[in-house]
Amino acid sequence: MISIQVKQLTKQFGNVVALHGLDLTINPGELFFLLGPSGCGKTTLLRSLAGFYIPEKGQILFGDEDVTRLEPHKRNTGMMFQSYALWPHMTVAENVAFGLEERRVARPEITRRVGDALASVRMEQYAGRKPNQLSGGQQQRVALARALVIRPRCLLLDEPLSNLDAKLRLEMRTEIRRVCKEFQLTTVYVTHDQKEALSIADRMAILESGHILQVGTPREVYKRPNCKTVANFIGETDFLPGKVLALAGHEVKVETAVGIFDGIVGDPGKSLGVGSEVTVSIRPECWELHQNPESRNVVKGRIGESIYLGEVAQYAFVTGNGTPLKIFERNPRFVDGATRGELYATVDPADVVVLVG
Repeated sequence: MISIQVKQLTKQFGNVVALHGLDLTINPGELFFLLGPSGCGKTTLLRSLAGFYIPEKGQILFGDEDVTRLEPHKRNTGMMFQSYALWPHMTVAENVAFGLEERRVARPEITRRVGDALASVRMEQYAGRKPNQLSGGQQQRVALARALVIRPRCLLLDEPLSNLDAKLRLEMRTEIRRVCKEFQLTTVYVTHDQKEALSIADRMAILESGHILQVGTPREVYKRPNCKTVANFIGETDFLPGKVLALAGHEVKVETAVGIFDGIVGDPGKSLGVGSEVTVSIRPECWELHQNPESRNVVKGRIGESIYLGEVAQYAFVTGNGTPLKIFERNPRFVDGATRGELYATVDPADVVVLVG
């Protein structure tokens, strides 16, 4: 296992700066995700780690080794592309063996390692087939075996599940995490799929316009976004503009158009004072509905449109001043129109994240 360090990394394409002096540390054996909208720089960063792009400034370290300008084939990384990039004229076993043959590994060793790699992704029975005889999920497993067979120092995955249907994506999320942990691989995984990242990442970084906005565990990023962009990108949320009434450490009281809320500062490092303009972020599933008023963090209103999904119902909650809120009720009680009188929505202060701007 190795660590990966990125220090002040800058990459340009002509006059366009794709990465702006990034600093990032990925721990040994970590499954680390890069997320963000299209054009944010996540694929550029991944390809810089692979050696396909040479940065204008900064350093990339694999452990203690500076690989910033090292050729891709000398970095010993396993790369898995979005398209899988399998050779159509080769069998599964020949595709997996290709990297070893390029490295001039002895034939008996190639045979053994190809067998082990295919077994690790549960594809050994398909060794003699061609890629066009496999399903999308099976092709994805072959591409993963090909990346693993060279025994890479780290594994780089570029949206590997984007071509699969929803059911296969769910299955392969677990499979990729299992393989990475079994092989103790430091893994960097690019995706735009939030559920993918939240379900299997150890940590993640959210990028925008070549900058890293936040790094943390899935729970940290989801529960404590440090800015409006992160809160909006990861999951759904209700945003309420407000003004700070009082501060006590990381706890803050904010006045909004629908009421006064006690909450927690999303980014303690940002300057905040009484009278500051802020944005309150509340996840839809954090609201609770009651028929009687509560003591604090309460909003009065009625359920407008609703979508019943069995284990959860999604409501458009219309407040007294007309401000709409999105509320998800687990184990729904208020879907029936007969119970849709005036209701009170409340939220725990720990789930009220106050963001600067």
